[in-house]
Parts: sequence; structure tokens; C-alpha cells
Amino acid sequence: MSDNSLRGYVGETGPDAAIAKAPSKGLERSCSDMTGDRLRLLGGLSGLEHIEAAFRGDGFSPHRHDTYGIGVTLSGVQTFSYRGSRRASLPGNIIVLHPDELHDGAAGTESGLVYRMIYVAPEKIADALGHCGVLPFVADPVVSDATFRGQLGGALASLEEEPSELAVDGILAMIADGLRRHSDDPGSRVQRGVSAAMIACREHLASNVVRDVPSQELEEIAGLDRYTIARQFRRAFGTSPHRYLVMRRLDTARRFIREGFGLADAAYAAGFADQAHFTRHFRRAYGITPGRWQALSST
Repeated sequence: MSDNSLRGYVGETGPDAAIAKAPSKGLERSCSDMTGDRLRLLGGLSGLEHIEAAFRGDGFSPHRHDTYGIGVTLSGVQTFSYRGSRRASLPGNIIVLHPDELHDGAAGTESGLVYRMIYVAPEKIADALGHCGVLPFVADPVVSDATFRGQLGGALASLEEEPSELAVDGILAMIADGLRRHSDDPGSRVQRGVSAAMIACREHLASNVVRDVPSQELEEIAGLDRYTIARQFRRAFGTSPHRYLVMRRLDTARRFIREGFGLADAAYAAGFADQAHFTRHFRRAYGITPGRWQALSST
């Protein structure tokens, strides 16, 4: 393991103490119990999803989210491939994954891995930054920042308890500021951001997830040609209009599964052609099959 992979290691104390204050059903039990793979869903607020994962060996095959992934390694060594390199994170490090960047996930040692991840929709980051400038890009996915780590620790603890709207707004502002601080362009804000046309396109897609939305509809909404829309949408939200629609469809299917739907019924209700179509998109987005996700999240 390279020195670069090890930098920022802070051990078992410090900012992690804030996370350890979570309810007893949470991390204290999880970090000491590595007998099986688990995926705990700790909140699915709109545009802000929070999970805790524990596993040995390879956890997730290569996949892409259309969100930012901001994680904290709690126990073990977290390894992943990202932008052509193999990376490693130790307890005390922060992981930052940009939307639509291919990555996988594995435990780097036989003792296993526990980590938490917050998935934040790019539009939430744009909102928090006042729609000024491009979305922040953090080139190094393993970040050493004790202050940011401590703030994330407090956020993770508060997310266990169904936080208020004000608390969520504060968490989003904190994450946006941390991303900007570590981005490749942390300087002054450029007064250039998300247009009303792109916001209208995004809202139209989010309101029509269970059907295919033709390009002509977005052209009529934005007053732009479909190719300009594709370019501007990706700059604004980190992904294409089509992928944004598919990911919202997957969100809908996962919600149905949590409500007790069978996989085939959830796929159909969310707008997928069939279960095979659903499974292909699910694996590309999350690195595991819907059945595996259902089994892990129910343990």
C-alpha cells in the first residue's frame, strides 16, 4: 500500500467519537460484529441517502451512481478502483466519489470493512452553492481533513434520528463547502450556473419516471435543441438526462421493494420493461443485483 493511500489516518478516536454517539443499534454493534455482510439503509430523504455497509472480500462490482458519494471508513481497509487507479482508505479518511464515475468496492484485509456513505444529488450541491460555477470536482478520492471528518461525524449521528429540515439544510451546506474546499477549483465563485431551463428539464424528468420521456418534450420545455440540453444538463447535474431518468426509476423501484413488493412487481411499477431490464440497470448503478440488495438490506 502506498504512502499516498495511508495519509490522513487518525486511528480509532477523534472525529469518530461523534459517530459513536449514534443509537446502540448502530455503529458500536456493527464495528464489533463482522460475522456477515450487511447493508443498513439509514435514511432515504429526497436527494440525500445514507447507508452503512459491512462486508468481507469484494462487496460491489464496478458501477456508477448519479450522485456524489461522501463516505467515512469506520473499521478495516476500504479499497476501490477509481479513475484508473486502485485506492485505499483507512479509518479517519473521507472518500469522495463524483457523479457518474465508475468504481467498485472491497475490503482490503481479511478482518473485513465497515463504512458509512452519504449519497447527495448534484442538484442539492448546486442549490447549496447558490447555483454558482460548475459542480465541484475532488480529484483525490481519499481526503484527509480532520475538520471535515468531524463535521461528517456529527452529520452521520444526526441522520440516525430523522433530522429536521433545518438540520438537513445544514448538512448539505457543510458537505457542499467541504467539496468546494477540496475541489480542483476552490477559488472565487463564478457567476455562471444552472439555468432555469435545466432545472425545468430535471423537474419534468423527476415527475415522469415511470415512462420514457422523448427528447422533444425537453426541447419544448427548455427552448433548446436536444444536443445543447444534453451538454448543459451534464454540466449542471453530473449526468445525462436519460441516466437521470433511469436513476430516479431505480429509486422508485427500491422504495417499492422496501414496501414489500416482489422484484418483478417493483420493476414493472417503476417503469422497467421487465425484471431482466431492471436487473441490468440496477447492477450497473449499485454493483449488486436487486435480489442481493434486498437480502443485504433485510439483515
